[in-house]
Amino acid sequence: MSPPTYELLYHPSIPGRGEYIRLFLEATSTPYTDVGQSSYDEVRSICCSPSSLHDAAGNPPPFAPPALRVKGEGKNGGDLVISQTGNVLMYLAERTGELCGDGGGQERWWVQGLAMTALDLSNETHDTHHPVAVMDYYEDQKEESLRKAKDFRANRIPKFFGYFERVLKGNEKEGKGKYLVGSKLTYADTTIWHVLDGLLFAYPKELAARKKDYPILLDTFYKGIKEEKGIKEYLESGRRFPFSMGLFRKYPELDRQ
Repeated sequence: MSPPTYELLYHPSIPGRGEYIRLFLEATSTPYTDVGQSSYDEVRSICCSPSSLHDAAGNPPPFAPPALRVKGEGKNGGDLVISQTGNVLMYLAERTGELCGDGGGQERWWVQGLAMTALDLSNETHDTHHPVAVMDYYEDQKEESLRKAKDFRANRIPKFFGYFERVLKGNEKEGKGKYLVGSKLTYADTTIWHVLDGLLFAYPKELAARKKDYPILLDTFYKGIKEEKGIKEYLESGRRFPFSMGLFRKYPELDRQ
């Protein structure tokens, strides 16, 4: 049997939440098509239509991108459509047998839990520039954003960073400060790495001031993931979209002053 064809359904030109899935696929050298880059109308019709119903293969409509379409893996030979970032990552891990720790053992649940916690931090980062209404411009909620960002820097970043630092320390015998679970790369690592990279873009002064407090996370771990096979090649390829106006945004006034 030929391997399934994976199609990422996401917005074009921004890393966003789709990047967590791209990093998995790139780290494992899994072939995929980024549909939004050539046919964003198709992505919108599947993931963004307020009137869409179940499709011919029985897939309920995704709430929003990203989603993964797997050719021929759905009902009656149709395509399977999986939504929600954490759900897609777990599916890919189980389907490919990659980036999931010991696979069928207990480590897969640890990996999933850590990845979901990293995605919580991703969402909280987004909320610093859209604390009141997602559909309103940042400029329309700037005062609230300043207040939200202050609390995020003072309380939420230390809470999350302190947690991941402890996890890395607890796994130091096997992971050597490079991996959160076990002795090899998992999608928990790629997920928190992307959040850190986004925070370095959005809050460079804050993270510079915090580096001494979390030396494993912000030095050993962050640098190490960039050198992982597949990740290194992807970062050097020029195919990775730069941060701009997506999840992670640079508003200097929200950063440490």
